[in-house]
Amino acid sequence: MWNGVKVEARRRIGRPERLTGIDALGVDEHVWTHTGFPGSGMVTGIIDHTRDEHGNVHARLLDLVPGRSGKAYADWLKEQGNEFTQGLKVATLDPFRGYANAIRDELPEAITVVDAFHIVRLGMAMLDDVRRGVQHDTLGHRGRKEDPLFNIRRTLQQGIESLTEKQVARLEKKLERGDPNHEVTIAWQCYQKLRAIYHARPEKGRELATEIIASFPSCPIPEIARLGRSLRAWKAAILAYFDTNGASNGPTESINGVIETTRRIARGFRNFENYRIRNLLAAGGHRPYRKKPANHA
Repeated sequence: MWNGVKVEARRRIGRPERLTGIDALGVDEHVWTHTGFPGSGMVTGIIDHTRDEHGNVHARLLDLVPGRSGKAYADWLKEQGNEFTQGLKVATLDPFRGYANAIRDELPEAITVVDAFHIVRLGMAMLDDVRRGVQHDTLGHRGRKEDPLFNIRRTLQQGIESLTEKQVARLEKKLERGDPNHEVTIAWQCYQKLRAIYHARPEKGRELATEIIASFPSCPIPEIARLGRSLRAWKAAILAYFDTNGASNGPTESINGVIETTRRIARGFRNFENYRIRNLLAAGGHRPYRKKPANHA
């Protein structure tokens, strides 16, 4: 039965119109199999992020290629030809330099946008690192349930706008007890400021981002300074968020969810080509191909 399905699937996937009318791409990696040497099961997914006439993205999986590297992405872009690559205006990604290099080399005219969620997650990781460091320095051990900073580890990660008065009071009390040099407090304020970039109006968000990228690298707290250097390295791709009506890798994550469901239903795959075809049917080939609107007199 699968052999017959595979023939029809390859016919549909091979239609040239499937890759027409695309002006925005997303890219991400995931593990398709956990067998073999570490890292050998990585795969790069390429996703259509083109917006419709209403500005909405209806994401489609365009392809899956073995490996997690700039070369894997660059080689796929080369295979599509100049007509395809020259039509691309926006390319989104997580902060991974390999994919960024591929976009730089193969899509020089496209605007590179680093995903907002992953930038905020870098800030969350920084805050956790500072909290753990202060816990160890003040208590001499990893966090325990009775420790003040460990008690508020989840609250620290929340946005300040979602905290109740009771939560704010508890947060202040625990910080007063467990943060003698105010390092966690400063890290928390920096994290909230980073989150605010993507909740503000575009003009204010760009202003905040520019300020953060300029100030964080000189912070005396090492974890904040390290984050600042990372943000500075991605400055252009971070600020591009405000030039692309908030382009992000969110549509890619939605496709990753479909892929995960397909893999779970199949209880895993052993053959990569079958994995690729099944997922293209599930997350790409089943949608109508994009058609150009008819001209009206």
